[in-house]
Amino acid sequence: MRHHGSRIVSSLVGAVLALTIGWPAFAVAQDKPRSGGELVFVVPSEPPSYDAHREETFGVIHPMAPHYSTLLKVDPFDKTGTKPVGDLAESWTVSKDGMTYTFKLRQGVKFHDGAAMTSKDVKASYDKIIFPAAGVVSLRQTAYRAVEAVEAPDPQTVRFKLKWPEGSFLLNLASPWNWIYKADILAKDMHWYEKNVMGTGPFKFVEHVKGSHWVGKKNADYWDKGKPYLDGYRAIFISSSSAQVAAVRGERAHIQFRGFTPADRDSLVQALGNKITVQESPWDCILMVAMNHQKKPFDDKRVRRAMTLALDRYDASKNLSKIAIVKEVAGIQVPGTPFATPPDELVKLAGYSRDINASRAEARKLLKEAGAEGISFTFKNRGIPQPYEPIGIWLIDQWRQVGLTVKQEIIEASAYHPMLKRGDFETAMDFQCGFIVEPDLDLPRFLSDSSANYGKSGDKVLDDLYNRQARATDSEERKKILRVFERRLLDEEVHSMMTLQWNRIIPHNAKVKGWTITPSHYLNNQLDTVWLAE
Repeated sequence: MRHHGSRIVSSLVGAVLALTIGWPAFAVAQDKPRSGGELVFVVPSEPPSYDAHREETFGVIHPMAPHYSTLLKVDPFDKTGTKPVGDLAESWTVSKDGMTYTFKLRQGVKFHDGAAMTSKDVKASYDKIIFPAAGVVSLRQTAYRAVEAVEAPDPQTVRFKLKWPEGSFLLNLASPWNWIYKADILAKDMHWYEKNVMGTGPFKFVEHVKGSHWVGKKNADYWDKGKPYLDGYRAIFISSSSAQVAAVRGERAHIQFRGFTPADRDSLVQALGNKITVQESPWDCILMVAMNHQKKPFDDKRVRRAMTLALDRYDASKNLSKIAIVKEVAGIQVPGTPFATPPDELVKLAGYSRDINASRAEARKLLKEAGAEGISFTFKNRGIPQPYEPIGIWLIDQWRQVGLTVKQEIIEASAYHPMLKRGDFETAMDFQCGFIVEPDLDLPRFLSDSSANYGKSGDKVLDDLYNRQARATDSEERKKILRVFERRLLDEEVHSMMTLQWNRIIPHNAKVKGWTITPSHYLNNQLDTVWLAE
């Protein structure tokens, strides 16, 4: 009887698989990529240099990523932006102790000058990132503290040996900044890539006219045969937000990959109707409140807790999302991603209860206990309209609800970072944008020795929790540790306050196909999967 039941189950599974397999095949047939055409997109800023290993602006990634390959990359169709897949790596294995990662490289990959790409090039590129020579800037060096050595035992094999296991290591290798450079060039001049382009990516470099545009053309020798679909692309540099919107509205550009405001989205949809497609996603960017632990009364966690309890994040999500590039109520990780806090757990943290009246009553009680009733202080905000201005106005109004009087001081953008680093504030807007949603990359700023820990919290318990989660290779174990880390950071000690997760809005010409939005504006910019419908 059990055997008969197995046959029935097998038959049902087979039928379901047949249906499942059939549907995508039908979908692909109806939406087959078309070759040809030039994608035109807007970039709000230009590259300071051409070397991604030393830069941190999307002004480098957006126009230049199509020229390069990485060892691994984030799956271009994964909306969470957290799934590593092979780029130059065809396959890989991890040792049982989690200390050795071995990658087999694709064969037949060529640089744009026709030279073969081998493990020597991957090793030289990662050595430059992880073990930079004197005078060579590497912004990603600290992300690879676990790496003891990078080896190239044969032309098609790369091996990373670690000092300790690290749960995030594969995803960290999928960094969009880790372009693979040519070893022979680096051997002659480690600074060559700051002013020159030579990769193995889907598009070859044509020209860069400063203040105007960047052009790439199809690489006919790209390793992934049949790609790219586009004949080429043109990035046009436009700093004015209104001019960017006008370019898309006037169909002089197909897309802008960073993001537009809700108002911009609505105006484009109204103007272009079904000629526009809108993709939205929680964005791995968030504004936080830094409270200077070295200045009274913010050295008192009762005051800090009262300040977060005053915030009605859910009402803000509903209303601010109509006018600002924010939306989701979030903890320490982007909602909807693997390590995000489930909503039923988030509501247990201070400032996340849906009963705002009870939260504010507790806030007033804490302020009274701390002798901080009716205090006045200055909140310093960054001089950028979106979303700093609306979030700043909202914060001040929320604190007013519990009797706090707050003056807002706007600091010009270029002077803002120096002000935070000096600790020249009582409270200030803090901010973070990540390039991949991963605790190891998003949380170091809260550690005692971090230069970005502007509130100077110095919590050794948090330091230990961070290290424990980083070295946990089991995802469920990491989640448990991260929930403890989050509770201490945002509830028990309130070292920092999260406001709302940013919301990435990409309204683009409906002709653009094969591009999927992710929580990061640094991901999915190689353009190898993108095609134009006509």
